[in-house]
Amino acid sequence: MTFTAIGVTTNGPVMTVEIQRPPNNFFDIVLIEEIATACEAADRDPAVRAVVLAAQGKAFCAGADFSRRNTGESSGGAKGPVRHLYKEAVRLFRVRKPIIAAVQGAAVGGGLGLACMADFRVTCAEGRFSANFTRLGFHPGFGLTATLPRLVGQQQAALLFYTGRRVAGEEAVRLGLADMLVPLAEVRSAAEALAAEIAGSAPLAVLSTRETMRWGLADAVERATERELVEQEWLRQTEDFKEGVKAMAERRLPAFRGA
Repeated sequence: MTFTAIGVTTNGPVMTVEIQRPPNNFFDIVLIEEIATACEAADRDPAVRAVVLAAQGKAFCAGADFSRRNTGESSGGAKGPVRHLYKEAVRLFRVRKPIIAAVQGAAVGGGLGLACMADFRVTCAEGRFSANFTRLGFHPGFGLTATLPRLVGQQQAALLFYTGRRVAGEEAVRLGLADMLVPLAEVRSAAEALAAEIAGSAPLAVLSTRETMRWGLADAVERATERELVEQEWLRQTEDFKEGVKAMAERRLPAFRGA
């Protein structure tokens, strides 16, 4: 397989999929499609028993690059591209083998959705988790309305959605948003060690148990993304969304008017 946005390496039973768009690792259709394709290849390879999703640069994935919205290359400026991106996201949730996300920096917006797709998240004090959609005048996406409450509970998920606040690595572990806290330099190796530990269990039993534990999740995400897309479509036309994107680009607080 030839990829343009990721690198794939295998060490024994562990496949590492590395996002290679530093420093921010913004996502688009191509990136999500390539990650899904690599993970599906892991599903077909009996020698691979677990996958680590890691990233180059300072961020794990900073979400969509809204500065390039008009090109349709980053966030899907039209309804078709966004729908297609979410279909690629659902592919990830239908992967059968365990995935561990190595979150060494910011997992923001859709990047948080990508991290929450994984079974486990290994992070560090420098890790940053943010569902910042409402701070942009936007609706959450990437299935987060289904996955985030599953991880942290309905109330905490609502708090994170409504405020758009950033959560550092320590608090992420406390909330259940991440599972392990290690030094920055050890994030990837710790994720790979966890993947290797999982790979030491009986593979058929792991797959069977995982299917039961995540029963209905992919279908729930598919339904959630349909709803998320509808809400994103009309919010994208609002003045608040334009202001949110502009304020982010100018590194200032937004002045929302409810219009």
